[in-house]
Amino acid sequence: MNKLAWVLVSISFVVGSSAHAQKEIPKAEGYDQCPLGYINTLGTKCVSPIYYEVEPTYGEACESGWMNIGAGYCKKKTILGIF
Repeated sequence: MNKLAWVLVSISFVVGSSAHAQKEIPKAEGYDQCPLGYINTLGTKCVSPIYYEVEPTYGEACESGWMNIGAGYCKKKTILGIF
């Protein structure tokens, strides 16, 4: 029973953490390319097959717990600290 409870808690954490993630983001101002993990639509947007929680850098360094993925964006690090 404990294993089942652990699996359910793990699944709810993963599903809940992706609620603020984005599969489609606008290109950052001043950039013609998309950040790592996103595909250029050749328009004003970038898309990804994976949900990432990202935020624009506005020319500043990424906050603690976030990593720079280029093209004006930071991505929130995962539990393991990897992409």
